[in-house]
Amino acid sequence: MIHHLNCATMCPVAGRLFGDGKMIAHCLLIETPRDGLVLVDTGFGSRDCDGATPISGSFKKLVGPALDHAETAIAQVRALGHSPADVRHIVVSHLDLDHAGGLGDFPAARVHLHAREHAQALGKRTVRDRNRYIQAHWQHGPKWELYEESGDTWRGLPAVTKLRGLDADIGLLPMHGHTYGHSAVIARDDKRWLVYAGDAYFHRDVVHGGGGQPIGFWAFERMVATDEKRRKASVAALRELRRAHADVAIFSAHDVRELDAFRT
Repeated sequence: MIHHLNCATMCPVAGRLFGDGKMIAHCLLIETPRDGLVLVDTGFGSRDCDGATPISGSFKKLVGPALDHAETAIAQVRALGHSPADVRHIVVSHLDLDHAGGLGDFPAARVHLHAREHAQALGKRTVRDRNRYIQAHWQHGPKWELYEESGDTWRGLPAVTKLRGLDADIGLLPMHGHTYGHSAVIARDDKRWLVYAGDAYFHRDVVHGGGGQPIGFWAFERMVATDEKRRKASVAALRELRRAHADVAIFSAHDVRELDAFRT
């Protein structure tokens, strides 16, 4: 069973420029027969809500995170009747503060991500890196499992399709550009594949078509991208994946309506 969670509500300044007026942190909690619970991204964590991590005042003012304990992954795991210790694996698209803030709530979990993302986040090489990556989120010393493209492919795309210690069909699909090691996460859901695109795009119309991306998202995704050329290539790959494969459902991390569609 796959649960679709919202692990952070954010109401950015000038919300009308973002279409729905707010963003969420769409995360997955996957119940597996052999691997316990697998969490895909974490949203903000309990220490963020307590004010115990150095989230900048400018981020809070511009992005407007609710920082609500009830929205944390650990609270929702408990609400579903599980123990936090049941979360044995966490797969992260990238280590931005709104995607990895909850790592410390599951200190025993193995954390799977792209090696390039790990190097960038823990190295904090630029001013942008220092603002987006918060070292306190992994000060507990996670059990990192790091991956690089090794020649495997999935639907014609370079992929890391087998995660160490996991029997379930869950894998990393490199979608660089938003960050240097950003990856999508693929998971088998009955007769279809879910492709959690993370921050490869921010609004549904970018990949699925429609009335066009709101200008707020258009500006924001370019402002925070580390490699604009690779970001565009990732978007193009997701569009082609959607066009060519009817058994694939693609969704991003922050689109409210994409989350609502799965919950409905």
